[in-house]
Order: sequence, then structure tokens, then C-alpha cells
Amino acid sequence: MEEPQNKRAEERLHYQWPVLFAKDFTEAVSEGVMTDVSSGGIAFLCKADENYPQVGQELALRFSIPHSDKDLSYNITSLSRTGRVLRVDIKSNSMCQVSVQFNKPLTLKPCQEAGISFMYGKNVEQ
Repeated sequence: MEEPQNKRAEERLHYQWPVLFAKDFTEAVSEGVMTDVSSGGIAFLCKADENYPQVGQELALRFSIPHSDKDLSYNITSLSRTGRVLRVDIKSNSMCQVSVQFNKPLTLKPCQEAGISFMYGKNVEQ
């Protein structure tokens, strides 16, 4: 049996780190935990309460990703983006996973920035 082909344009960075989100940052801000991110979007877990994001909703997001320098030191790059909620999967009575597509893609590829490809021995042009 043939394995399904991965149709993604880039690898996702699977990374658990806080993400802040709101309709805009002048209103109440909620917190979630990022599960993965690419230059085109982000997925995160959050409380499945009466205020969780809905499909089609616009969100403002603040999050950070690890950044690996050529000397193999690590830093954190903080980013802000707006995006539209594509999917909400209820994981339990108290948690849901939200998938957001950025309105404007990141100018970097999080998986490459984190040095993940280097760690797995892949040759990636910087």
C-alpha cells in the first residue's frame, strides 16, 4: 500500500510555546499553547469556553519561535500576525485546537529558523 504524499509546501515547526490571541489587542487577550507553525499559519490549543475562536473569525496573534544562529546558539524571535480561523477541533470538554491562516505569510520559515533541518542532517540553504 502506498503512503499518502505530503502536499505541504514546507515543514511545520511542532513547538509548544504560549500564543496570545484576540479580535484585536485593544480588547481582552486570551492565551493558548502553539502546537505547530509554518510561514502560512499556526495551530494552537486553547480553552473551549464560551469565547473560543470561531471558523471565519479574524484574530490578532502574538507568538515566538526559536531561532538558531550559525554559531549554534539559540534565541527567540517574537512575531505578530493577523489571520483567519480555518478550523476549530474540539479536543475535550475543556480544550479545542484552532488552525489559523495568516493574512500575510511570515517572511521566514519557522522550521528552518529553528535549525530543525540542521539537527536532522538535512542540507538547507540559509
